[in-house]
Amino acid sequence: MNDMSKIRQADILQDRMATFASELRFDTIPAEDVQAGKARIIDTFAATYAGFFSETARAARAYAASLPKADGATIIGTRQQTTPETAAFVNSATSREAEWNDVYMSRGAGGAHPSDVILPILAAAEYAGVDGREFLTAVVVAYEIYLGMSDVVTITGFDQTGLAGISVAAAAGRVLGLTPDQLRHAVSICTVANNPLNQTRRNQLSMWKAAAAGQAGRAGITAALMAKAGMEGPHLPFEGTAGWNQHIGRNKYEVNGLDPNSGPYRIRDSLIKPRASCAVTISSIFAAEAAAKKVRAPDVERVVVETYAYAKDGVGSGEQRWNPTSRETADHSIPYVVAAALADGSVGPRQFKEDRLWDPDLRALIQKVEVVANDAFSEAYDRHPREHHTRVTVHTRDGGTVVGLAGGADYEDMGKAKSLAEMEQKFKALSEDHLGSRGAREALDRMWRIDEIESVREIPPLFAM
Repeated sequence: MNDMSKIRQADILQDRMATFASELRFDTIPAEDVQAGKARIIDTFAATYAGFFSETARAARAYAASLPKADGATIIGTRQQTTPETAAFVNSATSREAEWNDVYMSRGAGGAHPSDVILPILAAAEYAGVDGREFLTAVVVAYEIYLGMSDVVTITGFDQTGLAGISVAAAAGRVLGLTPDQLRHAVSICTVANNPLNQTRRNQLSMWKAAAAGQAGRAGITAALMAKAGMEGPHLPFEGTAGWNQHIGRNKYEVNGLDPNSGPYRIRDSLIKPRASCAVTISSIFAAEAAAKKVRAPDVERVVVETYAYAKDGVGSGEQRWNPTSRETADHSIPYVVAAALADGSVGPRQFKEDRLWDPDLRALIQKVEVVANDAFSEAYDRHPREHHTRVTVHTRDGGTVVGLAGGADYEDMGKAKSLAEMEQKFKALSEDHLGSRGAREALDRMWRIDEIESVREIPPLFAM
């Protein structure tokens, strides 16, 4: 490389990411952010158990079986080891599969799942043998990048997991011991080379919806490992004439935060999910569950779901919402989750199993559901902090009506922060069948004290079934 090409190796955002990843120190992270990081790590492990026996996770583990590596990283839930980038793929896809990991309803790109970064970072941290404090710091780094970009970039045509890959590249690069210059190259490699299409989340959905999260994690770690080995990334990955800003970001933006000397950081802003379903279906689930307490499914003549426009347009429109052929499409369908809640009283993993998905009575009930946008609800959703309002009105065969409500201060709302007790209850509910009550308690206690762990290689055995 000649001297002229060395003059400008990084654009502004690339440089800020690398500097933040390199310079953030655990001791400067506010205690509330440390606690938020621990909570999201715990929640991601819980979601991993929810997805472990899915077809997606089985296929991912079968793929990883052809790539063993004794000194690599662990596939969570097992004692099998593979390459760190393959472990990142399997573990992130598994935690994403059941739609029970955290969510961030951003200002710019709609719903995003920042916890997609956690298990890829763990794979890199296990491979590197770093301590719990370093792992936690890297998770804060990735969330800061992911949420900061989500708020200011409007991505059209490309998938949200591209942001996860960029965030993992920076955070994994940190735990792998990259220099600031190598971190710039890792960010650049991932930014330019990995831009997934949003067809992942269009029409009938497949297992790739979850696997896309794993692919992003693999891309981030691969970029970091390449940079560590000396590979250079393209110059100006964001600002170049054919860079990310031109083709993906498109709008003018400035990412806030990324200050290694000043918190609070963004990690506390994601939401812990109370149901295993797409975030913008959850207010419809809450409202339908409320209505289900007062009506029997056989008595339903017609159902009107009033919700905010973002939910109606995203998961309440299109023929596939009334005819889902996979659990991935069903958990992104307001008609399906409302019908399931009215029929069964609640919505959980059971409602997305094959036998329930194809139940003829449930299929008939789905056809009775109408979804409309309510202007007042849309306005409340567009404000910050967002409110997730939905009203489900059930018209019965005898001419009566039953109403269920969700959203705001008076009813269940997706945006309400979860207590530590609620988060622990979720973890135990999803893990105890696999770890036993004593094992689940031990893993939970250890994760709340993850900053005391000398090597994150101690973590995967805690979660082996």
